[in-house]
Amino acid sequence: MQIIGKIDIEKYKNAANGEIRSGVLVLTDNQTEHIIKRRGKEFYDAYRPYFSNIAEDPDYIFLDDSHENTAIASKTIVEAGRNIHIVIRLALVSDEEGLENSIITAIVEGDKRYRQRLRNKIPLYKKG
Repeated sequence: MQIIGKIDIEKYKNAANGEIRSGVLVLTDNQTEHIIKRRGKEFYDAYRPYFSNIAEDPDYIFLDDSHENTAIASKTIVEAGRNIHIVIRLALVSDEEGLENSIITAIVEGDKRYRQRLRNKIPLYKKG
């Protein structure tokens, strides 16, 4: 397990059905394997360095309609010319002891699909 960074609880609180335990964000070995299996080692190596920045300073945060207490942090990475999303499972005070906010997966989206997401989904948070 790697500590990726810290999230701002205020930005993410509307995605949680309860009080978020802490700001710590981790990436487990299992989820690292999941990302590599789904997106490829090349994707992981290229975008892993951005995970902290995406979570800590997202352009948008959306609710993940498919999973409870889960948010999608979205950011356009200018250097890479890509729209990257990381899906974060938020750890609540009511969850088992020791559970932290964790990255579930990472997704890259083309401009057309990203613009569609912005049109069709109401963000929980939008950067200034």
